[in-house]
Amino acid sequence: MPDSVSKAAPVADYDSFAAAYSASNDNNLFNAYYARPEMIRLAGDVAGLHILDAGCGSGPLMEALRNKDASVSGFDLSPAMIELARERLGEDADLEVADLGASLPYPDDTFDCVVASLSLHYVEDWTSALAELRRVLKPAGRLIVSIIHPTVYAIVYPESDYFALTQYSEDYDFGEGTVWMTYWHRPLQDVINTFINAGFSIKTVTEPPPAANTPAELLPNPDGRSFICFLFFELEAR
Repeated sequence: MPDSVSKAAPVADYDSFAAAYSASNDNNLFNAYYARPEMIRLAGDVAGLHILDAGCGSGPLMEALRNKDASVSGFDLSPAMIELARERLGEDADLEVADLGASLPYPDDTFDCVVASLSLHYVEDWTSALAELRRVLKPAGRLIVSIIHPTVYAIVYPESDYFALTQYSEDYDFGEGTVWMTYWHRPLQDVINTFINAGFSIKTVTEPPPAANTPAELLPNPDGRSFICFLFFELEAR
């Protein structure tokens, strides 16, 4: 859990702690053994598909999908993250510095699938962001999304208005001092309706357990019970 929360903390400058953040994500519970395995499972057989990673960070999900014979492209707002992704994937990797909340540097109908793992909850305006993702997808292409589960906000901040679009920041320690991560909470009804209004059909919604190979010492519940953390969607462009 975060050390504290603020409604006025600055948006994170990922360039300042990119290496520490990437190292943590490669091995921690929530990314390595929870979000990434479920994103890969939902992607399914990707051999021969052209996939865009929207908010790719240092590229671990791109690497995993490429290892399953997909053709991968990715973008991130942080130049430092893109450099780490290039180190991971090679100098010829298709990587761009771009903003999920703005116009994307790809032609219409380019990708068979877009994955957006733990990136949309940094964006205030989902309408514009989803319109861009829909634009670069081929007809009937898939969008696979993971976000912070909306109910987590209600549990952690019971005094706040669950039904309001709210920006909030939490502080974390990635080994290089305290950093602030800033998110946008929206209620579940807004999450679902924004997907539908953007031209997507919902194929699957999951609240998975952590991966079967998760080291026992990482699990928050000694008896192996799952926990509420992220929410996953498999969507199809209409």
